[in-house]
Amino acid sequence: MSRREDFFNEITEGYKTKGDALVFGSAILDGETIKDAYVKVPLKTLNRHGLIAGATGTGKTKSLQVMAENLSEKGIPVLLMDIKGDLSGLAQPSPGHPKIDERMTAIGLPFKGKKFPVEPLTISTQDGVRLRATVSEFGPVLLSRILDLSEAQSGIVSIIFKYCDDNKLPLLDLKDFRKVLQFATNEGKEEIQAEYGRISTASTGAILRKIIEIDQQGGDLFFGERSFDVKDLVRKNSKGNGYISILRLTDIQNKPKLFSTFMLQLLAEVYSTFPEQGDSDKPKLVIFIDEAHLIFKEASKALLSEIESIVKLIRSKGIGIFFVTQNPKDIPEDVLAQLGLKIQHALRAFTAKDRKAIKLAAENYPNSKYYDVDETLTQLGIGEAFISVLNEKGRPTPLAATMMRAPMSRMDILTKSELKQLIEESRLYYKYNETIDRNSAFEILSKKIERIHEKEEVENKKKEANRTRRTSTSRKSTRMNPILKVVTSATFIRGVLGILKRVL
Repeated sequence: MSRREDFFNEITEGYKTKGDALVFGSAILDGETIKDAYVKVPLKTLNRHGLIAGATGTGKTKSLQVMAENLSEKGIPVLLMDIKGDLSGLAQPSPGHPKIDERMTAIGLPFKGKKFPVEPLTISTQDGVRLRATVSEFGPVLLSRILDLSEAQSGIVSIIFKYCDDNKLPLLDLKDFRKVLQFATNEGKEEIQAEYGRISTASTGAILRKIIEIDQQGGDLFFGERSFDVKDLVRKNSKGNGYISILRLTDIQNKPKLFSTFMLQLLAEVYSTFPEQGDSDKPKLVIFIDEAHLIFKEASKALLSEIESIVKLIRSKGIGIFFVTQNPKDIPEDVLAQLGLKIQHALRAFTAKDRKAIKLAAENYPNSKYYDVDETLTQLGIGEAFISVLNEKGRPTPLAATMMRAPMSRMDILTKSELKQLIEESRLYYKYNETIDRNSAFEILSKKIERIHEKEEVENKKKEANRTRRTSTSRKSTRMNPILKVVTSATFIRGVLGILKRVL
């Protein structure tokens, strides 16, 4: 048996599936695409999470696009974090190209342009369905971890939440939380300390500074009502295709705190909302996080621990998470260890540091008698990638350099008019983009503080009036009665005259 035949058999046997699967493309051997040597992943293992990595311009985004298309076709909803703003083309069919036909012929798959149901989302000022969450939904523990608070400061946050619960003060947005902090430090200090214990002014000041930091990065747009229902992420259209929700984040790259805050809250909300699914034929939702290093940038140990825990636990809810980044080292090791599917595009070795990073990346993949992984990683072309997945029994498949199939949708962004039409046709846009600012902790406490100040003013006026009366009375008592004055003077004179007589 020839080397080529041996390789073909290993790939077809290693990637054989009994259930439904996504086909990435065909395997490559010695620089040649082996037609019909399909590299694929069983749908049932997609909740084991994954990684798409590679240098800029090597095809990561197109691999993400291909996966999203195929998942949608299989009736699996998708959430994409679009940091670079180049994924909206999923809403329009590909116009085709001779290069695409050439690629698909080499792979052995047919090609037809197709558009997919897309829902544009936003957490900033960009157009789209607005995603919001209330402060109450975060809860004291998650909010404290996001803010990277000390144990003492976290305790104060718990007291604030407890006080608001006991006094029916809704914590909806950041101005609500700031107002309660200020109240606890000033007008309400004695009231809260009498019931819940002492609150340090220095600690409340530190918490307030952390809140302001998130506020300045756009947190005022994210925190509030109406809260986004994560069940709206798992919709299908009339044809049974899963919706591809695209979160537009092109203006978030310089706001890592807001991005990590949003992502952690979203994952926590999905985990708490969806029921346990266990092993099933396909996932309920697949989430792709592009430029994933932004989540971990400046993240505290507590925040990283929270993300790691959710990644471990959320797969039991039928949720798959895929991180997209330039280098696997951008992902913390404890998180990377949870990723069962790996798509590694080319890495470039320009420096000694780059070469060391390539060696480390190569160690993430199974050994192969057909590839020198270190060398091949630097030689992969655009739209080619090393792939390793878990088969239906949870075992790693043979490593395969793969010619990736081309996207069926447009490999370019929507025009402004196309995006406008897409938003206008969205049912969710009219559900979530209404601005709501109902009576909450800010308004309630503002009125309470106003009453306290009015009461203090009345009491101060009473005290001032009492002081005035006491002063007036005191002055009258020191002024001598005219009759008494005469008697006193006469007595004084007689005393003096008596003394003079005795002397004389």
